[in-house]
Parts: sequence; structure tokens; C-alpha cells
Amino acid sequence: MQVNFDFKGQHIFVFGGTTGINFGIAQAFARQGADVTVASRKPENVDAACTELAKFGGRVHGVCADVRDFDAVGWAFADAVDRFGPIDALVSGAAGNFLCEAKDMSSNGFKVVIDIDLIGTFHVLRQAYAHLRKPGASVINITAPQSFVPMRFQAHAGAAKAGVDQLTRILALEWGSEGIRINSISPGPIDGTEGFRRLMSRNPEERAAALAAVPVQRFGTLDDIANLALFLASPYASFVSGALIPCDGGGALESVKPALEAAGYAAVAEQQKA
Repeated sequence: MQVNFDFKGQHIFVFGGTTGINFGIAQAFARQGADVTVASRKPENVDAACTELAKFGGRVHGVCADVRDFDAVGWAFADAVDRFGPIDALVSGAAGNFLCEAKDMSSNGFKVVIDIDLIGTFHVLRQAYAHLRKPGASVINITAPQSFVPMRFQAHAGAAKAGVDQLTRILALEWGSEGIRINSISPGPIDGTEGFRRLMSRNPEERAAALAAVPVQRFGTLDDIANLALFLASPYASFVSGALIPCDGGGALESVKPALEAAGYAAVAEQQKA
């Protein structure tokens, strides 16, 4: 189900917005009439995303930048603002992840995820600051349940996303007086995404157990996350800031951890066999 809002004349910037959850968010804003800029480090992904977004009839712009490169991120924002003006809503969603126990993880493997998820988020928010509409801007960080629910094989992602959530809280304090709202969305298992394919077992029994453990009895959809992003960027959420919002059907509750972790074990076993 798609929620209807009016974002005509507003500039929405989605970093990491060319695939998966972030592209779903970019599509939702494009449907609602926004001017949409998407950024990713792969030119082919940027081109493909812009081609699809243009089908909704609005203005679309794409830029190439790696969130690990502070200066490149700054150029991306300057280029986008030169095209469409100040940013009304920013979605920061670039992320990297893989399954690995801490005892088997290399220092570089840990660092790569920290660099993309945490330091990359700081780069995006820090460089965006000068270009956000003041007052009125909404910033949405895409985080993960690993930030507050301990999960095996996720020491790197858990540490990174916990840092992102704390960054959300601190910047909500620091930037609130300028009329900038900052919130985090924590997606649960969202079917059809690359993260879901990587982290969820392909074994039907393990998948069924993971599904049964989600209180609302279904996996999430791209629209579930996109609709929440639309709400947070809209005037209806004008008094919401510093919030860390799970969108997971109750999946982060303590009772579901054993089934979700079992699916994670199975996924690791599958990767080791491959």
C-alpha cells in the first residue's frame, strides 16, 4: 500500500538511493512529485535509478560519490543544490554488511563496515548541513535492529549502527534549534532486498521459522519503509525528532531472537558450503 503525500517543489536527496530500501524510498518521493537526487558510488546504478525515477514525471538528478570520501560527498551536495536548490529531506542509507563471527573477522573487514555505515553517515550529515533548508529540513538515517539487539555474526554492523543511532540523537539536539529534525528508521527483514538475500537462510524451514517469529506474521516490503520515510519528511511529523523507529513488525522484540539467529546460522552454513 502506498501513502499519498504532496512533496511537489521539494528537493529530496537519497544517499545510497539507487538500490534496495533506499531506492524504494526514492521512488516513493518521486511518486509524490518531489525533485529527487540520488547518489551512489557506481555510475551504472545511478544511471539505472535515474531512468526509472524519471518515469514518474518529476525532475531527477544523479551523482556519483563514495560516502567514505568526505570531499566527494561535499561535491555531490553542492552539485545537487545547484540543480534543485536547498534540501528539504535527506535520507542517509549507504551501508555494507556480511555475516561473520567476531573471532573470524579481520580488522579490515570490521573497518570496512565502520567506514561505510558510521563514518560514511557522518560524512553525509556533516556535508549536508550547509545545504539543508533551515528551518524545515528532515534528515532520516537508515539504521538496523543490530544497533540495539545483539545478534551473532553482526559485531561490525551492530557497532556501526549503534553509532549511527547515537549520532541521530546528538545531532537532533545540536541542530533542532535551527529547525532541522533528525530521526532513524530501523528496518526489519525486508523481502526482495540484497540485505535480505544475504542475511536470511534460503532453507525453507529456517525461513518459515523466522517468519513465524515476527509478531505480525509477515516479512516487510519496500513500501513499509518508504511510507514511514514519507511520514517523517512530512509536516505530520513536525514534532518528531531524535526518534529511533523500528519498522519490523515487532521483529526486534526479545521473543523473536532465537528464530532470527537460527536463520543467520543457516545462512552462514550455506555461505561456507558455497
